[in-house]
Amino acid sequence: MEDLLHFMAQQSEAIHTLQQQLVAQNTSKLEVASSPKFNGTRDVVVGFVNVCCLYAKARLGGVDNKGKISWALFYVQGGVAEVLKNNILEEIEKGTLEVETMEELFEKMREEFGEFNKESRKLDKLRLLVQGTRTCDEYIQEFKRVARGSGYKGKALVEEFKRG
Repeated sequence: MEDLLHFMAQQSEAIHTLQQQLVAQNTSKLEVASSPKFNGTRDVVVGFVNVCCLYAKARLGGVDNKGKISWALFYVQGGVAEVLKNNILEEIEKGTLEVETMEELFEKMREEFGEFNKESRKLDKLRLLVQGTRTCDEYIQEFKRVARGSGYKGKALVEEFKRG
């Protein structure tokens, strides 16, 4: 009986591994448009960040944080955003990088180039928040933190939670 249980556990693991491989194969075949260039224009920063986040979720799953930051910076070209890019590239070379994740880079970009309205930024964070690999409890806590000060209440807040 114990051998049978062990065999069943092995088979279950094998099935799980094959399912993950299948998902990885199908995901890698997704055709995704590349991100638009960003030059620091205030009215397009949120759209640029949203497109980058979607692309990263679809294509950059196995890339480390430094690689994701470098990828995002590739699309930061010209205008006032070029200065930010050059500063971050210098920090990468020196090993003094202030941002550790692509999300932190995007937050910095929103602060520098986005709307000055903090409530609007909170709302953007809330709209971009997804559970991802977090546990349900971790997602709930992060959602509560981001939702504070967003201006959302009641049914609208519940809908945003369900969407993520």
